[in-house]
Amino acid sequence: MKTAIIALLITLFMGTTSIYDFKVPGLSGGTIDFSQYKGKKILIVNTASQCGNTPQYADLEKLYEKYKDKLVIIGFPANNFGGQEPGSNSEIKEFCTKNYGVTFPMAEKVSVKGDDIHPLFKYLVKEAEKLGEKDPIKWNFTKFLVDENGKLVKVFFHKVNPMSDDITQYLN
Repeated sequence: MKTAIIALLITLFMGTTSIYDFKVPGLSGGTIDFSQYKGKKILIVNTASQCGNTPQYADLEKLYEKYKDKLVIIGFPANNFGGQEPGSNSEIKEFCTKNYGVTFPMAEKVSVKGDDIHPLFKYLVKEAEKLGEKDPIKWNFTKFLVDENGKLVKVFFHKVNPMSDDITQYLN
């Protein structure tokens, strides 16, 4: 927790220049340090347990298993849309494991939009705007694909299935 707070303060005061500057608390404890994923693609997804898109957890897990040598998926539970992620971190972890067998890293619940937006998502929104994507987070299960060098390459909206060619074309 102390490390996460220090990382957040550094990010806020010094500015973030790379995805690899971020460290976030993990849903299962510990810290998810984005710098450990240099050389891999990263798919960052805002998730929710009570959304019409929640079954995408199954395909996110399939995608992770199929491409885990070159891709990491990191889920970020968020309650920003329709109150569809009301649970605690432990409830979310249990739900994802029990119902979808999620093994990819999951962060603690965050805000992905609004005045209390998490610094990572603030950074991703700014990077998406550089790609011409204005206001990219419109609902749960928005997906941000970052390349092996830490550069955002594509935003996939909530209805894009994780196993679709839209996404896998970047992984083959």
